[in-house]
Amino acid sequence: MIDLRLLRTSPDVVRAALARRGDGAVGGLLDELQALDERRRALQAVLDGLNAERNVGAKADAEHVKARGALPTDVVAQRKALGARIAEAEGALRAAEAALEAKALYVPNPPLADVPDGDESCRRVVREWGEPAPAGGRPHWELGERLGLLDSGRGAKLAGSGFPLLVGSGARLARALIAFMLDLHTREQGYVELAPPLLVRRRTIQATGQVPKFEDDLYRTAPDDLFLVPTAEVPLTALHGDEILDGTTLPLAYTAYTPCFRREAGAAGKDTRGLLRVHQFDKVELVRLCRAADSAAEHEIMTGHAETVLRRLELPYRVVLLPTGDMGFASAKTYDLEVWAPGTGAWLEVSSASNCTDFQARRAGIRCRPAPGAKPELVHTLNASGVALPRTIAALLETRQRPDGSVALPAALVPYAGTDRLGGR
Repeated sequence: MIDLRLLRTSPDVVRAALARRGDGAVGGLLDELQALDERRRALQAVLDGLNAERNVGAKADAEHVKARGALPTDVVAQRKALGARIAEAEGALRAAEAALEAKALYVPNPPLADVPDGDESCRRVVREWGEPAPAGGRPHWELGERLGLLDSGRGAKLAGSGFPLLVGSGARLARALIAFMLDLHTREQGYVELAPPLLVRRRTIQATGQVPKFEDDLYRTAPDDLFLVPTAEVPLTALHGDEILDGTTLPLAYTAYTPCFRREAGAAGKDTRGLLRVHQFDKVELVRLCRAADSAAEHEIMTGHAETVLRRLELPYRVVLLPTGDMGFASAKTYDLEVWAPGTGAWLEVSSASNCTDFQARRAGIRCRPAPGAKPELVHTLNASGVALPRTIAALLETRQRPDGSVALPAALVPYAGTDRLGGR
């Protein structure tokens, strides 16, 4: 959620920052927000005046009763009428505050100053690692079916398109990747592992920005209004919702493996083969909470942690800085990590590492106290996939396929997979 106080005091600054996203609807939203904020403040002024009048009256009534006894009936009636006016003003103020908050939930996070302007065509490659193999070879969906690792047909029979089924060594490969990544993040990088609920409340998923704007992309249960997590970012970030943290303990770093559930609305017919675009997938997530002054450095640290996964897996990759028009709703700055898949002939995103500044913390109510007795301040939240499995598996199969039909596994995975290759004769 954007800073409404900043919108009130420096509207041109907020408007200029959000205009960089290239979303023409945001200007109208800000107009509505400013109008609602003015109404809320006007109602608050009315209520403050009525409460002041009641306080003056209460003092006069007390003196009257002490000196003369019971209040006259007309004064009693006046006080009752005043109470009704106060109740009415309180109701109007609550309604205005609710309308203001509801509208504010649709406004995205302003981008940071060092994010390039533009749409997807303005993506900027920051660095690359490894030597990408020439395009060619079998795509992963052919390799997976041929080696008995993937059964898309039966997956579709069970749940429909976009729900692949990993079989035998394919399922074991997924399990090996998860264990390898969690061990790396916890033993070497200092993250605390959590096993969070896979269903969360509306308040929880609203905190990270998926609801209400993107509710149609989520899987929701009825009548209890719970949501299947689209990413472990949701429970990990909201873990400290409505808390005041000890600032001296920051940064806090959490990791978790979860299945993730997303409808991928509007993606029908695009990249539907194999593991490229699915509705359910496994992912290891990284989340960091820190003080505002540290978030830029923490963003680089966290991105590096996700990169380490790809280097250990010996997958050529590149780090791409997203422009303002290609970032997620809650992000102020995002790096995408893309691995090269020669069989598919494309760079595949396996991680987005985002600095969400205080946007999610304001929605969730996560603050820290920098020092004993100091005024609480909002924390900054950051998240990254560390990493998502489907496209990582796709890149592994396509990059490491051998002439005999097998797929050689990187050394880092061998202890977890119990073998150095998949298939082969």
